[in-house]
Amino acid sequence: MYNTKIKPTFCPGCGNYGIKQALQSALEQLDLKPHQAVITYDVGCNSNMADFIYAYGFHGLHGRSVPSAAGIKLANHKLPVIAIIGDGAFYSEGGTHFLNLMRANHDVTVIVHNNHRFSLTAGQYTSTTEEETITVTSPAGVIEEPVNPIAVSLVNHATFVARGFAGDVKHLTDLIISGVKHKGFSLIDVLQPCVIWNKEQSYEWYKKNIYYLKKADSKRQRALKDALNEKKLAVGVFYQENKPAYHEEFPALIKKPLVYQDIRKIDIREVMKEFG
Repeated sequence: MYNTKIKPTFCPGCGNYGIKQALQSALEQLDLKPHQAVITYDVGCNSNMADFIYAYGFHGLHGRSVPSAAGIKLANHKLPVIAIIGDGAFYSEGGTHFLNLMRANHDVTVIVHNNHRFSLTAGQYTSTTEEETITVTSPAGVIEEPVNPIAVSLVNHATFVARGFAGDVKHLTDLIISGVKHKGFSLIDVLQPCVIWNKEQSYEWYKKNIYYLKKADSKRQRALKDALNEKKLAVGVFYQENKPAYHEEFPALIKKPLVYQDIRKIDIREVMKEFG
């Protein structure tokens, strides 16, 4: 149902295949037809997915798929909105959007393809690349400390914080379903092997270095212990909190979404005079 006629062009073995499969499986299990959800896309290998998934979509600029998702949700509250983006785009160029959409609790689900590289453009390091890693843009090794997106989310008021693994499609599918059902900002950071530019963190490496959380914590401080674990990477839902989403508290949108507001009788001539 969700496949287009265009065959995926990801590299053989790319983690994007697993994420695509999990997303399509989640949409199917949520019983969402292609016209009943919107997916926004960024720039990168991950967002080539726009050609491969049959659903309403919007292709944004680098680091900007998330504000596009928020705008769509504000216009039509009934639509589930999912943002596809990479770690380089979201935690670097899109960092301001990352922070502000979380603290406002916009009702969007963000799936971050985190391979610790700008893989579409020859494997430059990103803000999640480990210190001392050698890449084409860090020939002497990365100097900066890596961003910990899970920890940042927990201390910045995100109401649904999760991490998945592209090599475990069933588990990732369940995370996406939970994220879409959650009312508010949902972060799903996905450990995505890149078989070309990050051969160190392979499928086998991740399988040896991840552990599964049993259930979401109700205390941010406790969830932070797993987020800050430097020996192994936790996958699962770290934290979940129920609180009103942004559109449920914004006065002009509480009664009726923008898409259902009649604008035929609005006269903007007086406003436009100053620009004439």
